[in-house]
Parts: sequence; C-alpha cells; structure tokens
Amino acid sequence: MIGFVLQAQNDTLTQAAGSVINTMTNEKEISLIEFIFKGGVFLIPIILLLIYTIYIIFERSFYINKAAKNNPNLISDVKNQLAAGNLDLAISTARRDNTATSHVIEEGILTIGRPISEIESNMEKVTNIEIAEMEKKLNHLGLIGGIAPTLGFVGTISGVIKIFYNISITENISIANISGGLYEKMISSGAGLVVGIIAYAAYHLLNGKIDNFALNIQKNILEFINIIQRPNGNQKK
Repeated sequence: MIGFVLQAQNDTLTQAAGSVINTMTNEKEISLIEFIFKGGVFLIPIILLLIYTIYIIFERSFYINKAAKNNPNLISDVKNQLAAGNLDLAISTARRDNTATSHVIEEGILTIGRPISEIESNMEKVTNIEIAEMEKKLNHLGLIGGIAPTLGFVGTISGVIKIFYNISITENISIANISGGLYEKMISSGAGLVVGIIAYAAYHLLNGKIDNFALNIQKNILEFINIIQRPNGNQKK
C-alpha cells in the first residue's frame, strides 16, 4: 500500500515536471513583443515612463553640459579688459561666451560702481536662477525612480491575485499553471525596477554636475570680486 502511494506521488511529480518542461519548450521561442505584452497592462505606463526618462536624461544632459561649460580664459580676459578701462568690451566678451558662468560675470560687470555687497548679491541671484534652470525636470526623475518600481510591484500583485482566483475557480493547482502565470506577472516588477534604477542614477549624476557648477561659479565670483577690489592685480599678502 505504501509503495503504491509513493509510486503515485512520483508519477504526479513526473507529470508536473514534464508539463513545466513542455511549457518552457513551447514558449522559449517567444518574441520580444510577446514578452512585453505578457507583462500585463501595468507594463504600458512603465514603458511610457522609460521613454520619458530617456528624453529627460538626454535633454537635461545637453542643456547642463552646455550651460555649465567652463571657459578658463573668461575671467582673465575680463580682468585684462577691466584693467584697460574697456567696460563695453568686457561685457561683450561675457555675452559672447553665452554660458551660465558668463551670465553671472556679465551681471557683475554691469553693476560695477555699486557697493561690493550689492554686486556680490546680484551675482548670487543670477547664479541661483541659472541653477534653477539646470534643475528643471530633474524632480521628475526622482519621482519616476519611486513610481516605476511601485507600478511594477502593483502589476505583479494584481497578477498573483488573478492566478489564485483562477485556481479557486478551476481547482487546478498544477506547477505549470502557477509558474507560467507567475513569471508573466514578474515581468512588470523587473521592468519597473530597471526603469527606477535608470531614473535614480540619472537624477544623482545630473545633480552632481550641477553641484560641480555651483562650486566653480563660487570660485569665479570670488575671483571677480577680487579683481574689481584690486583692479591693478595686487594680491593679498
């Protein structure tokens, strides 16, 4: 009797394993499009978030790299022109450079003659404006970094609920039925995590570039203030 029960269990396991292998064999040729569609309806917003994330990354990278570009000769050129008393040429030099740094330096040149504290304050205000322009849409990346994995998780949970509901109706508890449906629902979780990681990494990398710009612009402001305080180039001892 015991041998008969063990044999029946072995036959059941063999059939289940064979069913899983057959399922995997039949589906191993699945195309990418079919694979995506198996992820369920929650995969659609995740794909849209991926497209928007890629757009923000390229658009912001291009803008930040262009705006934060540092011309090492700008300050020295402006210094020479101010020393020669050529204010208009100094303004033209700053405008021609057309970067965030040059906009800040231009504001400093335009306010020459006012108290130093006022010049420095105006330059700081322009700096804050330039940084705010660079940070546009970056908060979207931070938001996507949290939303995408959550959407994927919700998609997986809803799929698991559906699987167990179908089991309760059909009373079919085969391994193939559970694993086949479960792997499809895990696609949304995997996709959500990938999109979230991309958005999270891009958010911090782009913010790092902005932080570097903020550090460099503070050095340039200090150097400019020193130039107009010591127009003859005398250095502190």
